[in-house]
Amino acid sequence: MKNLFSNLKGDLFGGITAGIVALPLALAFGVSSGLGPSAGLYGAIFIAFFASLFGGTDTQISGPTAPMTAVSMVVIASIIAANDGDVNQALPIILTVFLLAGILQVGLGLLGFGKYIRYIPYPVVSGFMTAIGVIILVTQILPSIGYYSKEDFSYVDKFKPQAEEIILENILKDEAGEGILVLENFKETIKRANKITQEDILKEAKTLAGKESSGVLGTFIVLPRAIKNISFLELALAIGTILIIYGFKRITTAIPSTLIALVVMTGIALIFNLNYRPIEEIPTGIPMPNFEIFSSFNLKTIKPYIFTAFTLSLLGAIDSLLTSVVADNMTKTKHKPDKELVGQGLGNTIAAIFGGIPGAGATIRTVINIKSGGKTKLSGMIAGIMLLFILLVLGPIASKIPAAVLAGVLITVGIGVMDYKGLKAIPSLPKDVKLGPVKISSEVVIMLVVLLLSTFWDLVYAVGIGLVIASLIFMKKIGEVTAKRSDVVTLKEEAWDDEIDFPESLKEEVFIKHINGPLFFGSTNDFQQLAKQIPNTAETVIIRMGKMPYIDQSGLFTLEDILIDLDKNGVKVLFVDVLEQPTYMLERIGIIPDLIPKENIFKTFSSCLEWVKENVKNVI
Repeated sequence: MKNLFSNLKGDLFGGITAGIVALPLALAFGVSSGLGPSAGLYGAIFIAFFASLFGGTDTQISGPTAPMTAVSMVVIASIIAANDGDVNQALPIILTVFLLAGILQVGLGLLGFGKYIRYIPYPVVSGFMTAIGVIILVTQILPSIGYYSKEDFSYVDKFKPQAEEIILENILKDEAGEGILVLENFKETIKRANKITQEDILKEAKTLAGKESSGVLGTFIVLPRAIKNISFLELALAIGTILIIYGFKRITTAIPSTLIALVVMTGIALIFNLNYRPIEEIPTGIPMPNFEIFSSFNLKTIKPYIFTAFTLSLLGAIDSLLTSVVADNMTKTKHKPDKELVGQGLGNTIAAIFGGIPGAGATIRTVINIKSGGKTKLSGMIAGIMLLFILLVLGPIASKIPAAVLAGVLITVGIGVMDYKGLKAIPSLPKDVKLGPVKISSEVVIMLVVLLLSTFWDLVYAVGIGLVIASLIFMKKIGEVTAKRSDVVTLKEEAWDDEIDFPESLKEEVFIKHINGPLFFGSTNDFQQLAKQIPNTAETVIIRMGKMPYIDQSGLFTLEDILIDLDKNGVKVLFVDVLEQPTYMLERIGIIPDLIPKENIFKTFSSCLEWVKENVKNVI
């Protein structure tokens, strides 16, 4: 505890400042997620406090972030749509997914995965971050101009026939579940259908309209209608917010410009009694746990979202550890990656129980904390307490913030989160891949694939596909480099120093092959040519393995096939200087001693040469 309070004044200022900076972002991310501002605020409170308490980066400030919110937004929208548009009905399922993500994150930390996060290729991260920016930017266009598809009744009416069809399908599913034979007892179906009201149909139609207009594609679909129904008041509030955020930074960065924009634009809206649309009301009082997560838990309901939960946990890990590196560079310290993952996981788990959206280490808030004097875990805990204080004291006032103002805040977040460094590097990257007549950089291909798939299809699958493509390209390149260095193609190899004195008279009968690097799946194709390279006059093949540190299963079976073919042709094979890992692998599948007896394995080339001189005769 002594260490925790060793920098009380600096941590107090750092935590309070970071908490104030987090307020508008927490509210905005909560609204953007679809669960409302309170969910963002709850997430910021609990993640900030518990991730700092249990984490491995002393100065880290955690809470809802743009990447985590973008993925959460997709999860929330899909679960709500699957529950007839009823947020209350869907909430336990949503929070269970978030809870699972937190638990998985703890698991990643306990299993020691923290040190492996750095191996995720930069193009995947770059494409994902730029996609996050695009998604946030585009999806905030509609609220910034005051258009909400569920309130556009002429648009909602288009979905009523489809809504009736879905309602009827649900009736038939319910009857099937109850064992009612519809065709034999159609009167029951009609009876249930007669109980459906226009309000039920309208509710389902609104759900469909909201689903159709969600995401980037949905925004573009309804944008022409939105422009025709634009609210210039909402647009003015959003533009005013954006101008203050960017303009105030030019005056001073000591005070968060997002907070200034929030206060000024909300003040203008209230003072002039403008007829604006406020955010959802923020509940007053201390947040209470949602025990429905446990009481209504159903594995069948959660099963489709397990992979999504894992993606959230992995994304949170990447986001947090990248911020930890930034903190290390600023404070000249060293974070503990696995402990940080455990802390982030516990923060997300507790936040989910109290109805908060998931989050991660937030770079801007962490930097502000450090610059304001924060040095220990206490600063992050104070940031969480500060947000709780704001919730309890200023909750009713915060509920009066215009929705368009938060849309403006998010637009600036979307612009800021894009990876401009990666985008600027595109022209200068080497063009090493040919797509038809066009040559392009493989890293650009990966980045664009992740960017486009994330933006227009699915964030979760986009990252997975990006990782697969990056891995395949990496394997191809390493295979080519290794094959080139291993000289598995060239027949006329340069003799090694200790081969200079090899008897000239035996060069027709003895073929020497060098493996100059690992033999793995990337180089097996070229290595298969070995059997074709051996002259017909050769009766003995010497394979030198002193520079082959590693062989995988693909290389193992390729080598086995070649040895079997040579054995059929009566060619004797000698191994020289087999290293530890290849020896273990060769013994595991019986190549040693079944195909290569131990007496045919030599530690040095000189001992092998003695055997050759004694046992191989010049036939000429």
